[in-house]
Amino acid sequence: MPQMEPLLWLNLFIMFLMSFSVFFIMNYYLKSLPKISSPTMKFTSSSKIWSW
Repeated sequence: MPQMEPLLWLNLFIMFLMSFSVFFIMNYYLKSLPKISSPTMKFTSSSKIWSW
């Protein structure tokens, strides 16, 4: 199996580090969006007696 040239290894390593750093920075600064509360609707439940 032929070896990769050293410059190509360096590029691969730099791209790996950059992608990891972007991933961790996004996870650190990305805040969860506030949940939009839906209007509360009150349901009236009428109890029904079922006769089968």
